[in-house]
Amino acid sequence: MKIQLLTKAEEQVMQYLWKIGKGFLKDILDEFPEPKPHTNTVSTILKLLKEKKFVEYNISGRQHEYFPLISKEQYSKKSISSLVKNYFLGSYTNAVSFLVENDELTVEDLEALLNELKNKD
Repeated sequence: MKIQLLTKAEEQVMQYLWKIGKGFLKDILDEFPEPKPHTNTVSTILKLLKEKKFVEYNISGRQHEYFPLISKEQYSKKSISSLVKNYFLGSYTNAVSFLVENDELTVEDLEALLNELKNKD
């Protein structure tokens, strides 16, 4: 399945839906910090996410209970791959070098990652 990238607003709604697992529009709105977006705005985003096949819903009375169709891990993998492809010539080494050069990743972080990878099996 080909996963599309989301807009920032769509991604924010998905982050909250991944966090709560499933919920009604009110539950998702409750996750937003103040000032909360308008109900219609979030409702429209949920409709777009359904069209993109990121969410589905069960009908409960007159309300929709939304749940994610794509896991956060699946989307994270796609997002990182796209970032590396579009900004670092497809090279994860270039991406890591960029993070180190910009003090976003320390040598200690790299050593911890290497140790984690060595002990993965």
